[in-house]
Amino acid sequence: MGRLDGRSIIVTGAAQGIGAVYARALAAEGARLSICDLTEPRSVADEIRAAGGEAISLVTDVTSSAAVAALVKATVAAYGTVHGLVNNAAMFGSLALKPFMEIESAEWDKVMAVNTRGVFECVKAVVPAMRAQQYGKIINIASGTVFKGTTHLLHYVASKGAVVAMTRVMARELGGDNILVNCIAPGLTLSAAVQATYTRAGIDRTTATRALKRDEVPEDLIGALIFFASGESDFITGQTLLVDGGSVMH
Repeated sequence: MGRLDGRSIIVTGAAQGIGAVYARALAAEGARLSICDLTEPRSVADEIRAAGGEAISLVTDVTSSAAVAALVKATVAAYGTVHGLVNNAAMFGSLALKPFMEIESAEWDKVMAVNTRGVFECVKAVVPAMRAQQYGKIINIASGTVFKGTTHLLHYVASKGAVVAMTRVMARELGGDNILVNCIAPGLTLSAAVQATYTRAGIDRTTATRALKRDEVPEDLIGALIFFASGESDFITGQTLLVDGGSVMH
């Protein structure tokens, strides 16, 4: 028996990288997956099915309320309801490091639209199904940069700070419906995008700030993810858990 047997869970931004790791891990615990991304995520769904799991996939723009509504509708059609949502879709790896004075307004708006409003749109879309069953698990993905004031990524850090704040408000507004909303804040994680963007020296500078002196890999996030998605966290809501090897302690 898996810890998530019978639970249908949507994972956004799951065509590759950390999102794909999340999807595979959830499926391995028995969850029925609905995965989406701007890039066709079918190969990840095929991999899950080949391993004996259940998965559907859709191309979805999380900034579009119509597209997100279609995602939820397809999930309900496939599995009867939605038990969980992992708000993973975000802009990060493609962003160039620069002082905030050099960030253009259009780039700011795009980051905010995906990283912040995308979370807002997805949560709004799943709440009706969760309210109908008086249960749901929403897991937002923020960033340890929020707690460190990391420089040269102001738009990204601001967007993820908003996700922490949204998590707290959503938890209070949805608590009466037994819908739990929590947040994971990873440290710099060695996804393919990070390895393509960051120098080894830059990665090492982050690693040096940790109590655990090693690189963070996507698999380090799985324990927190499964915990928040499962019944083991049914009396925890509004919380942000830092998974960064002890770089930030609070």
